[in-house]
Parts: sequence; C-alpha cells; structure tokens
Amino acid sequence: MSHRFLTGATAALISLAVLIPARITGQAPSSTAKKSAPGPKSAAAQKGAAAKPWTPPRTPDGQPDFQGIWAIATLTPLERPAELAGKEFFTEQEAAEYENRMLQQVNTDRRSQDSTADLRGNYNEFWRDRGSSIVGSRRTSLIVDPPDGKIPPLTPETRKRRAGRAGGLPAGPEDLALRIRCISRGLPMVPTPNNNFFEIVQGAGNVAILQEMMYEARIIPLSGPLDARPHSAPSVRGYMGDARGRWEGDTLVIDTTNFIGKNDFYGADENLHLTERLTRTDENTILYKFTVDDPTAFTKPWSGEIPMRKSQEGIFDYECHEGNYSIVNILSGARAAEKAAEQAAQQGQK
Repeated sequence: MSHRFLTGATAALISLAVLIPARITGQAPSSTAKKSAPGPKSAAAQKGAAAKPWTPPRTPDGQPDFQGIWAIATLTPLERPAELAGKEFFTEQEAAEYENRMLQQVNTDRRSQDSTADLRGNYNEFWRDRGSSIVGSRRTSLIVDPPDGKIPPLTPETRKRRAGRAGGLPAGPEDLALRIRCISRGLPMVPTPNNNFFEIVQGAGNVAILQEMMYEARIIPLSGPLDARPHSAPSVRGYMGDARGRWEGDTLVIDTTNFIGKNDFYGADENLHLTERLTRTDENTILYKFTVDDPTAFTKPWSGEIPMRKSQEGIFDYECHEGNYSIVNILSGARAAEKAAEQAAQQGQK
C-alpha cells in the first residue's frame, strides 16, 4: 500500500492555488515591524506579561493563521480500553507506562520475529507513523463524549446491515473499503498507523486542507457573518462530503454533510453530519474537535478531540497503488474460498 515516499509533490497545491483566489502560501502576520530590545521589567510587569493570553497570528485578510504542516499521530486510542474503564486521564507515570507497553505491542518488527506473527506485520516500523506519546492532557481516549470514551452503539438497522455484509465474500473491488481501494482516507481526521500529516492553506473566502493519505484536498468555502452559504442539493454527494466553513471568533467551524456513505467510518452512513472545530491554542498546536451525528447509524452523537502539532516535515506523494497487490490478492482469495466451499459441498453430496 502507501508510504511517505521522499518524492516531493506540488501538483495538488498548485491546483489549490488556482481554486483559491488569494495568495495562499507564505502568508505572514500583518505586522512585521521590528521591535526594540525590551528593558528590565518589574516583578509585577513580568507577572502581568506571563498572564497575558496567547493570540494567534493573522493572515493579511485578518483570519487566524493556521497555515503549515500539522501532525496528529498519537498513541492515545480513539476509544478507551476496557482496562481503563472509568478513568478519564492518565497520571504522568501511567502515561509513560502505557506508552512503553503500546510501543512494544504494536511494533511490527518485534512481531515479525515471532513465528506465530500474522500478516498484519506487512509493514516494518520504518513506514509507521504512530506517534510516540499520549497527547495533550493525557486523556485515556480521543473520544470525550460520551464520558465512557466509547463510540455509542449502532442502531439495530445498521447492525443488521453490517452483519449481512460481513457474512459474504467480496464479489469485486466495490465491496472493499475505500482505503484498500486507494480512494479516500475519509473523515473525521483521526490518526491511523501511517501518514498522519495535513497541510492547511488559506485564502480570501476559502480554507484548504490537504491530507497526505490518499493525497486528498478539501476545499472549504467560508461564510461571512451575513452570507451563510447553504450546502449543495442532497443529490450532490462526495467521499469527503460537502463542507462549509465559518469563523466563530478565532475558531474555524467546518460543517460537512452530503457524504456518499461509502467510507463506513465505524458504521457511519450517508446521513453523517460532521462538525469540526479548529482552534490554534499556541504557536505549535491546533486543538481539533469533532462531533459525529448520524441518527440512522448511531444511537446518539459522539465527539472527540485531538491536538494537531506543527511539523517541519513536508507533504509527500502518497503512492498508494505502487506495488499494491492487495485488491488482487483479496479477490483471488475470495474466489479460492468460494471454490473450496463448492468442492466441499460436492464431496458432501457423494
């Protein structure tokens, strides 16, 4: 499948430059005047300076500046593990112990030395992008609501649909997940074992987020306080949905509907309504919050949050189909399994 190849690419960002009318790269805070060296400060002045809240830099048109490369890799699990039930936060020592344990458990190089290792050890650790620590406030899960840190139960209809699908072998590539087919990473932006980098660029009236995995670009039109843009007609759908953005103070709110319903994010379907909130909390951090609301898939909405950390690494080509035999092998295995079952049935009739 795909890796972070060192073959720098700019085609997608060039396309974004065409779509976004304003200059979207290299935007700097509006004030660049040099300041003279500060003189000695009194203790009271130093205390007041320390208490002053951090404010984000601005783009030339006054937006909070989110531009740059951001990473979301972390060892914090999406859902709270059963052994941590009722525990919302790690202590510092518990976080360190959990990190060490998880790094050993997920290490494919370590597993590959075990003769019982399964095929999940298909990549070695060089290609992985798991992060190395628990992020932020040392939460035991990225899900913050419900309070148990778990994805709510699926609706009975969704359970029935998934059970029926799980019982059959894939007839063709259309039956396989979009990630296996190298089509879409999907939303919300939650960590995966690799390629957890995102690039944000801004221009007047638009924000774009380039996801390294699948090399997908989201173009998010922004609404002003008096000109809210409606979503596209329900018949217009996409893998990444139809996004509309707005500013609430220094927070970018992204409202996305019109999903095509093929990503199957933990059971989500075409009725998914995703709300994302991005707030730059300091020079190197954007707090990313999301709420999944899909009444035909989940019994209630659920929310999570992830700190996005500024990175000096670049976004690289995601060569998903380079040397990719996954689809061929999966479908070949399915046909072989069907043939074996047919032969067994014939033997049983004799």
